[in-house]
Amino acid sequence: MPTTTATHTGPQSAEFMAQVLYPPRRITVDQYHKLLEIGYLEHGDPIELLEGYMVHKMPRGFPHDRVLDRLDRFLVPKLTDPWFARSQRAITIPTDGEPEPDLAVVRGPMDRFTDHPRPDDIGLLVEAADSSLGFDRFDKARLYAEAGIPVYWIVNIPDRQIEVLTRPAGPGYVQRDVYPAGSTVPVVLDGVQVGAVAVADIIP
Repeated sequence: MPTTTATHTGPQSAEFMAQVLYPPRRITVDQYHKLLEIGYLEHGDPIELLEGYMVHKMPRGFPHDRVLDRLDRFLVPKLTDPWFARSQRAITIPTDGEPEPDLAVVRGPMDRFTDHPRPDDIGLLVEAADSSLGFDRFDKARLYAEAGIPVYWIVNIPDRQIEVLTRPAGPGYVQRDVYPAGSTVPVVLDGVQVGAVAVADIIP
């Protein structure tokens, strides 16, 4: 059984600001797209736009990538029509942001999209957290809650648990359910459970 607590967050952490590209000048999503169009930035650069700041993405190690493989193997097949998965691709959120979550479960069909998905299109976001655990718990949780993302999973690799944040309210999530090794996490989309995955299948 999971343990349940409430979670609230605040302004950017020192960890967030340490990853901001220098000089720390804020830009809009449109300006960010322009930098990509003119080649100043390239698609695939380890950068994401968060609250108007261009932020370095933390390097990924094998434990992180192994979790992504296992999400593809064990979580993605649980998705039912019209939901589909996008891995490490941008979403657009209202606070001048285009984060690139490790996995986004998006309401299809795919062909209806002419731009990045927005919060109303998203049922679940997942971040695999190893060295980025504090950042994903604090800054990403605040951004996703403010955007109204209904369900946010943090796959906590060091502690071998999955933290499920729900009920976004302002700068944080009201509920945080922790699923330790040996437990099973329900997969809930639009308030409906479409399946479940074992924590051991995601974090072996």
